[in-house]
Amino acid sequence: MGKEKRHETEDDVLYGIFADTDSDSEGGSHKNKRRKGLSKKQDLTKPLYFVSKGVVMPNHDIDQSSKDKNENDNQDDDGSMPGVGFSGSSLARSGFGLKIMNGDEEEEEEEEEEEEVNDTSVDFLPTAFGKQFKQRVLQRREVNKRSSQVRSGSRETKDEGSVGIFEKHTKGIGSKLLEKMGYNGGGLGKNAQGILAPIEAKLRPKNMGMGYEETVDMPVLQQPLDPNKRLPQSIYESQPKEKMWSKQGQSKKKKKDYVTAEALLVKKQEQGLDVVQKVFDMRGPQVRVLTNLENLNVDDVPMPELQYNVRLVLDLAELDIQKLDQLLRNERETVVTLPKEKEKLKNDANRLKKQLDSMEEIVTVVEQLDHDSQTGTLTLDSLAKSFRNLKTRFPDEYTFGSLSTIACFFALPLLFTKFHGWDPLKNPENHLNVVSVWKDLLQGDEIFNSPYTQLFTEVVFPAIRISITNTWQAQDPEPLLKFLDSWEKLIPHQALQTVLDNIVMPKLSAAVNSWDPTKHIAIHRWVHPWIPLLGQKLDTLYPTIRYRLESSLHVWHPSDVSAYAILSPWKPVFDPGSWEQIMVRFIVPKLLVVMHEFKVKPVDQKVDQFDWVKTWAGVIPVHHMLHIMDVFFNKWQEVLYQWLCSKPDFQQVNTWFVGWRDRIPAELSSNEHIRARLYAGLEMMNQAAEGLDVVQPVVRENVSYLKAAATKVQKVDDVGDGVDLSLKEVVEFYAQQKDLLFKPKTGRTWDGHQVYGFGNVGIIIDSVNQKVFAKVEDGWSLVSLEQLVKLAKNSVLKRR
Repeated sequence: MGKEKRHETEDDVLYGIFADTDSDSEGGSHKNKRRKGLSKKQDLTKPLYFVSKGVVMPNHDIDQSSKDKNENDNQDDDGSMPGVGFSGSSLARSGFGLKIMNGDEEEEEEEEEEEEVNDTSVDFLPTAFGKQFKQRVLQRREVNKRSSQVRSGSRETKDEGSVGIFEKHTKGIGSKLLEKMGYNGGGLGKNAQGILAPIEAKLRPKNMGMGYEETVDMPVLQQPLDPNKRLPQSIYESQPKEKMWSKQGQSKKKKKDYVTAEALLVKKQEQGLDVVQKVFDMRGPQVRVLTNLENLNVDDVPMPELQYNVRLVLDLAELDIQKLDQLLRNERETVVTLPKEKEKLKNDANRLKKQLDSMEEIVTVVEQLDHDSQTGTLTLDSLAKSFRNLKTRFPDEYTFGSLSTIACFFALPLLFTKFHGWDPLKNPENHLNVVSVWKDLLQGDEIFNSPYTQLFTEVVFPAIRISITNTWQAQDPEPLLKFLDSWEKLIPHQALQTVLDNIVMPKLSAAVNSWDPTKHIAIHRWVHPWIPLLGQKLDTLYPTIRYRLESSLHVWHPSDVSAYAILSPWKPVFDPGSWEQIMVRFIVPKLLVVMHEFKVKPVDQKVDQFDWVKTWAGVIPVHHMLHIMDVFFNKWQEVLYQWLCSKPDFQQVNTWFVGWRDRIPAELSSNEHIRARLYAGLEMMNQAAEGLDVVQPVVRENVSYLKAAATKVQKVDDVGDGVDLSLKEVVEFYAQQKDLLFKPKTGRTWDGHQVYGFGNVGIIIDSVNQKVFAKVEDGWSLVSLEQLVKLAKNSVLKRR
C-alpha cells in the first residue's frame, strides 16, 4: 500500500508555511498519537519510587472509585502509560499510581501533603525505616519547590515581556500566534517603540456628563511589573460578590435606608419639570434601557429580571404617592376656595334678589303706563318723566332689561301726533327739546341700531324728506344748511348720509348741469357751502363746472370784472394743474393784449387797463404775472428815460415814481424781479439829478467784458479818459470795427426790448442786466461779442 496522506491540521490552517515540523507530527490523529506513545521503550533501569497518597482520617469521606476513574481518564488523555520506575524532569514524583499534573496542581498537592505530613508527623511511620522515608520525602519536596519556582519565574518573565497575564486562564493561542510571526516581547513596531504601560484611565465623578472637566486619576500599573505581584482585578472582580440567595451571604445585614413619602415628594419637586432622557445600551446581546449613566458599564448584573421588577414596583409606588399628594393638595385648595365660593354665591343671590325686586317694581310702572296708553290719558311729558325716573333709580336694570325699547314703543304714537304738519325748513328749531330728551332716554349714542335711530327714522326723517323734495332749491342752500346745523347733534349719522346722498346730491347735479355762467350767477355761492358735508363726493361736479367756465371765457374781455368774481373762489377748490391751465389759456393772453395797448404818460395818465391786470395778480401764477408786468415796465422805463432827458421837474418825477410804486399789487411788490425794475428807474432818476448822462434802459450783458473786448479791437481817440460807454454804444462800435451793419429793426420788440440787427443776426440788448441775446433756432440765447461775430459770418455763408 502507498503512503497514507497526512491530514491538514489546525496549525496548518492558522500558520500555513510558518508551521513547525513538530506540529505536523503532533497534529496527527489521536490514533497515531497513541501509537507513537506506545512505541516508546520504557527505561527499567531507574529506581523504584513510592508515591505517598496521604493519610485517610476517619472524618474524611473520600470517594476512592471516583479518584481512580479520574486518574485513568487523565492517563488516557495524555496518551502515555508509564510503567514501574518511570520519572521525568517535569514530574514531581512517579511510581505506582502515577498522576501527571501541571505546575499549579503540583504545588497545591505538595502543600496538602506537607500539611498532612506535618499533622501526622507524630504518628506517621514511627520506625527507623519510617524516619528515613520521611527525610527522603522532605528532601524531594524541597528540590521540587526550587524547580517550580524557577519555572514560575521564567513563565512570569515571559508573560511580562511577550504575552498578557490573562493568558494563564486560556490556552495561550495569542502568544503562540505572535511567536510564530516573529514577536518575542517588548514594544510594538519595527524598533520596539510602542508603549508598555497601559493608557491611564480617568475616573469621572458619579452622575457627571461627558463635558465634566475635573477627573480623578485612576491607579496605573507602573512598569516594569513585579513578577510576584498580580495585575489588579477590575472593579467588579475585586469586589466580593455577595450571594444574596445564600443564608451565609446574609450573615452581615446591611442597614436598610428607607425613603419616606415626604422626602420622595421633595425630591420630585426639586427635579421639577426636567425631562427624563432614556439611554438605550445596545452593546450587549440584549438592549438595556437606562435613565442615567450611573450603571452604564455594569456588565454583570445579578438577576436582572428581579431588579427590573423591583424597579418597576418602586416606580409605580412613587407614582401612587405623587397621585395621592396631588389629590391631597386639590382637596386642600378646595377647602380654601369653598368659603370664597360660598361668599360669592351669597353676594350673587343678594344681587339677584335685589334685581328681582327692582324688576317687579319696573313691571308695575310699565303696567300702569300701558293702562294709561289704552285709556288715552298718557301724555308725552308723563311718559318721559316716568322713564327718566326709572333710569335714575335702576340704571343697571334699565340697560339689562332694554327698557329703552319699551319707551320707544310707548313714545312713537305720541310723537307721530306731535310732528304731524311740521316743516323743518321753515321752523328748523321746533321740537329740538323734545327730541333731545328722548335721545337721552333711548341711548342714541351707545348702539348703532338703537331705539332712538328707529324713532328718528320713523318720525323726523319723513318730514325732512318731504320738505326738501318739495320746497328746497339747490341755488338757495341756506334753509337746509340752517336745519342741518341746528340738528347736527341729534341727527343720526345714518340718517344724515341718507339725506345728503339721496336728496342733496341729485339736486346739486341737476342745478350744475343747468347753470349758465353768462348770466353772472356765482355758482360757488351754492356749491361751496356743501364742501364740508359732501367733501370728495363733489369731485364728480367739478369737470362740468370747469367746462361751463371755459366756455364763457372765450368771449370774455378783461374789462368785465365779473369773471374774476366767478373764477377766483375756485382756485383753492380746483387742483393747481387745472387752475393754471385755465389761466394760461383764457386769462393771461388777454391781459397781455391789454398791457401792450396800455400807454404810460407822465401826465393825464389813465390807469383803467392797468387796474384790470392788477385785479388778477392774486390768482394768476407768479411767473406768468411777471411776464405781463415786464411789458408794463419796459414802457414805463422808456417814458421815464425820455422824460429825464428833457430836463423835467424832479419833484414831479418823484411823485410820478412813487405813485406807480404804490400801484404795484401787494402780491408782486416783494418780488425780486419787480424790485429790480423799480430800482433801475430810481437809478436813472439819480443819474439825472446828479447831472450825468442817463443810460437808456436796455438789456445788459457783462459790461466789463464787453468793454475789454472793445478795447482790444479799437482805440477810442475821440473819447476822453474816464468817459463810460453804454452797452449799446459798445456793441455799435464793435460792429463798425467788424464791418457789420448795426441798426434797430423798426416795429420789432421782444419782451419789451428793441430788436437790433447785428449784420444778419437779430439781437436784443439788456442794459439793466448788462447782457446781449441773439436770435437762434431754439430762441434767444445769451452770447458774447466774439460769438456774435461768428453767428453773423455763419449767416452770410449760409445765404451764399
